[in-house]
Amino acid sequence: MWKLVLGFIVFAGLALFVLMRSGGNIDMTGEKHDVTGGHADTSASAAPLSPAASEAASSASQ
Repeated sequence: MWKLVLGFIVFAGLALFVLMRSGGNIDMTGEKHDVTGGHADTSASAAPLSPAASEAASSASQ
């Protein structure tokens, strides 16, 4: 029985050593429920410019 306890302690110590060595920034808070699914909304940046905005942008670049 004492061998099982010793084995568990050694294994736990080794696991902590490996996890801390990999940067130490380990998130143990559980599942994250991201509503966006990890993707940002790109519809605003993909919208075409209005004619007035495109004229202003072309005149500013010249």
